[in-house]
Amino acid sequence: MDDFHVRRGLGKAGIARDDLPKTAPRALADNAQIRWVGAVQAWPRVRDRALALLPLYAGLRIGDAVALDVDDVRISARTGELVVYGKAGKVRTVPVAAPLRKPLQDWLDERRTWPGTSDTKALFLNRRGGWLSARSASDVLTAIAENAGLDAPATAHVGRDTFINELIRGGEDPVLVAELAGHARLETLRLYSQPTEADKQNALRHLPVDR
Repeated sequence: MDDFHVRRGLGKAGIARDDLPKTAPRALADNAQIRWVGAVQAWPRVRDRALALLPLYAGLRIGDAVALDVDDVRISARTGELVVYGKAGKVRTVPVAAPLRKPLQDWLDERRTWPGTSDTKALFLNRRGGWLSARSASDVLTAIAENAGLDAPATAHVGRDTFINELIRGGEDPVLVAELAGHARLETLRLYSQPTEADKQNALRHLPVDR
């Protein structure tokens, strides 16, 4: 475009280039999701199981997860919701997906036996009864991912990207997805409509094959 304008004496084109990545954020493929959830379910620590599923099933950032209070978790037999305090103090309500309800309830039940429960409202406690740090929470996810034997690391960020990717590619309203994920700008969700590496590989199936 610049070359076209310059050759005609018009100077450089006054058009901003779109700097969006050429591929969508990395999300877990279906088989990797199954292996990840299996590794979480097999993990021996109740607290860690609840924590590790929050990015994938609620779209939480690691900072969102460790900032949760006990009162921010509202669960009944068939439903539930999380009150999440995200970036810039933005508050959103996220439904508790069915696979997340039991792990959260199991942790709430066990949490009562941990030290510090009368002194802090933090949902996720460290062994001394204080707030679990974001770094320690990230270490939990790293350890579980190693047990899952995934080809690439399954961080909280990847889990959150998987949550968003599944909803967008499943045809959900971007306005709804932005609200659930705590995105202030719908433009951010355009990233998830970009082709993935798997999409590119799958596109080649249309090519003729010498049999």
